[in-house]
Amino acid sequence: MAVQDPKELFVMLLSDVRQNEERTTNILQELSEAVEDQDIKEMIDSRIFLKNQTLNTLDRCFKLIGEQPKKPSGRMQEVFIEDFRRELDEIKGPLARTLFIAAKVNHLMHFRIAEYVALTAMADLTGHYAVGSLLESCLADKLAFVERNRRRIRRLVESEMAVGVA
Repeated sequence: MAVQDPKELFVMLLSDVRQNEERTTNILQELSEAVEDQDIKEMIDSRIFLKNQTLNTLDRCFKLIGEQPKKPSGRMQEVFIEDFRRELDEIKGPLARTLFIAAKVNHLMHFRIAEYVALTAMADLTGHYAVGSLLESCLADKLAFVERNRRRIRRLVESEMAVGVA
């Protein structure tokens, strides 16, 4: 699809984000099944639960701009999950597996954060300020999740270090 102006680019990127959100749910389900730490599993499962709210918000964005989602073009999600599976198979220790999964969850969320930062700016550029507000709410949700996961990783590491010192 040839992009002629900022609005077309905005619709294309918004379409990609919507599709990525749907794919992220599948990836998170696989990550949840692989993790042994109950706290991280519950965090991932909570993120899956909130996906419907995010998808509804993105659908509202499309409604406000009077567009329908376009067919996305990227393969980043598929490459991410292929690499995840291959790398996880090589990790045998339960703590190492848990830390790896938590790190991968944060990687995935940081991809989403970058998309929302760009889309929020593009919403303003194209004069869709209400859409920008909706996108910022999705961004805030992702930032909060990454922070919670970061704190959980830190507690895991501190706990393991305390056991090693004792």
